[in-house]
Amino acid sequence: MTRRLAPAKVNLYLHVGDKRADGYHDLLSLVVFADTGDWLSASPADRMSLKVTGTFPDIGPADENLVVKATHALHAWANKNGHNTKPIELALEKNLPIASGIGGGSSDAATALLMLAELWGLPIAMDELEALALSLGADVPVCMRQSPTLVSGIGELLEPVTLPAFHLVLVNPREQVPTAQVFKALSARSGAYALPLPKCETARDLAMYLDRTGNDLAAPAKAITPTIMHVENALAATDGCLVVRMSGSGATCFGLYETAAAADTAAKAIAAAHPVWWVRAAKSYVRG
Repeated sequence: MTRRLAPAKVNLYLHVGDKRADGYHDLLSLVVFADTGDWLSASPADRMSLKVTGTFPDIGPADENLVVKATHALHAWANKNGHNTKPIELALEKNLPIASGIGGGSSDAATALLMLAELWGLPIAMDELEALALSLGADVPVCMRQSPTLVSGIGELLEPVTLPAFHLVLVNPREQVPTAQVFKALSARSGAYALPLPKCETARDLAMYLDRTGNDLAAPAKAITPTIMHVENALAATDGCLVVRMSGSGATCFGLYETAAAADTAAKAIAAAHPVWWVRAAKSYVRG
């Protein structure tokens, strides 16, 4: 059996530009990953299947699941290019909240593409794999990288960046925020302009840089789900928190910390004060 982490994706900032002719907005985002997330396992089987377990197993109809769509897309590429594939039983341990702004479904799909391409021995180039990923969703290509990346366009332009190690506390109030509603309510945009990334040696350097940025989707998301403001306040009240921000289209927010001890202490305090909320302490993650 093969088992891989599908790490949580975190938008350290997210700037939105003009709406394009295709209906999408140009974006600029600094994306990182955390060493917490869903787990995807694969085993040889008599037929293709997907079993979902974990804290959040209710992922909707199978034909809408991104892991299923990723499997079908890669299987179609293999057939088109004359390569055989063997049936695989996939098991998804769903630990990340659904529709929460930290790319759970996108990371699951990206991990499925990487895992199946390897298990099936497919000679598919990374740019082809990322093109398949983009057809599944704007966040899926960067989730293939699983390392700090500056993302632009609608998610297809990826520039690797180097960041120092840091720690995060991720908090979700267990309230879903539909991305389409957030974009519909968006009125103020900072623009997807180039924002030079200085050399950051420490988490504090990174925090100083992030002070010049923001998340354009935060205001409309808070208007839809005011609880997000309470989550931000809870993070900001913890010792050692350098930055507080919402990730993606919400409702998950993150706090940035220098040390694991500070992040762990903060996570325990927030979880004790708000037992219904989903709370995780994590370290910045880079796929090995």
